[in-house]
Amino acid sequence: MADITRRLGWRHLRGAPTAHIRHHSSGRLAHEGPGLSFWFRPLSAAISEVPVDDRELAMTFHARTADFQDVAVQATVTYRVGDPAVAAARLDFSLDPDTGVWRGTPLEQLGTLLTETAQQHALAVLARTALAEALVDGVAAVRERIAAGLAAEPRLPATGIEVVAVRVMALRPEPEVERALRTPAREQIQQEADRATYERRAVAVERERAIAENELASQIELARREEQLVDQRGTNARREAEEHAAADAVRAEAEATRTVKLAEAEAARSVKLAEAEAARAVKLGEAEAARAVTLARAEAAAAREVGEARAAAQAAWLRVHGEVDVATLHALTGSRLAENLPRIDSVTVSPDVLTGLLAKLGSADQT
Repeated sequence: MADITRRLGWRHLRGAPTAHIRHHSSGRLAHEGPGLSFWFRPLSAAISEVPVDDRELAMTFHARTADFQDVAVQATVTYRVGDPAVAAARLDFSLDPDTGVWRGTPLEQLGTLLTETAQQHALAVLARTALAEALVDGVAAVRERIAAGLAAEPRLPATGIEVVAVRVMALRPEPEVERALRTPAREQIQQEADRATYERRAVAVERERAIAENELASQIELARREEQLVDQRGTNARREAEEHAAADAVRAEAEATRTVKLAEAEAARSVKLAEAEAARAVKLGEAEAARAVTLARAEAAAAREVGEARAAAQAAWLRVHGEVDVATLHALTGSRLAENLPRIDSVTVSPDVLTGLLAKLGSADQT
């Protein structure tokens, strides 16, 4: 859309580089070209603006295949106006001199023309194609047929239109049909997935078996090495015991030899000590014997003298007692008896005893 400004009954138009401007003033062509900028009088001016850039026209329509199945076609046509003068002559691209807006809808007319033409050629090719084939190869076939049909369409060059490219994005059946068509493929994909899962599990089982065999082989090898280690340890222990036994035998032999030598030395020393002790004992015995004889003789002499003295004393005692009268002997006997009696601290005399004693004394006096 052109940019128009007002100045005291005049108008100034500034076009875009992608817009072709045609300015007629009083029936004469005053300005023509893209990206123009000029002043004009609105009462005597007729201005048309034709876009010359590439434009995208998206279209969606339904078609029926050879097996009577509905499909939706999504396509895009890229076009441009190759001859702006022809397009401005065939379609209404005139501008309002006050607002710069198209008075008609030329782009919608171009869209309708292109859509109907492309739809006509697409319907023609899909009507002779089965649904399965259309879903597999229909996109390329429809694109080629639409491009060829638009290139051969005489109305487009007559309108100044050039088709740049044609793209067909998708051919889609109805949802129920698409779901039914997807089911076998999904089943096949599921089967492939299951088979891949089974193969993966088989590979995993095989790997686990290989790992288990490796572990078993490792355990067997470890057990064999442990057996060798035990044997080697037994051999080492036996060798060590033999060496210890030999060392103990040598040590015992040396100890026995040392003990024998010590015993011999001790025996010799004991013999020497015994001999010295015997000699000393002999000497001590001889001296003791001599001393004992001397003591025995002295003791015998002393005993004899003591015996003789006791005998003399006894004879003198007997002689004295023989010469003394009986009363004196009784008194001596009483005194000796009194000397040998135990000590009496107190004597208790009962009346009966006292009466008896007095009676005996009285009888003695009478006699």
